[in-house]
Amino acid sequence: MMFAPALRTSRAFDRSFERFLADPVFQPHARGAKVEQSDEAWTVSLDVPGVAREQLAIDVDGAVVRVKTVEGAPRQYQAAYEFPAEIDTDATSAKLENGVLTLTVGKKKPVVTTRQIAVQ
Repeated sequence: MMFAPALRTSRAFDRSFERFLADPVFQPHARGAKVEQSDEAWTVSLDVPGVAREQLAIDVDGAVVRVKTVEGAPRQYQAAYEFPAEIDTDATSAKLENGVLTLTVGKKKPVVTTRQIAVQ
């Protein structure tokens, strides 16, 4: 029997692996995450006590939001969250207050490309 090494050819595998590692079983600090949803956005609340605004880095890539602390922060935090739809970066904001990071992640509106064509 012969085994061949698996090659990663897509970002979907990377996202699945990040979700696997972001599971609360593997990251006990991720249990403090609270997610709420409305028609316009998702709201994610994370407990990050002892971390200042300047020590947080938030990146959006497609439908994935990555939150991590920068080097030298008193507390290390790193998590990735994948949302079921594309994110509107213009409608996304973050606010840190009393050790709670509140991310308002805007939902991208679907682009309607259908149009009526007149028959001649």
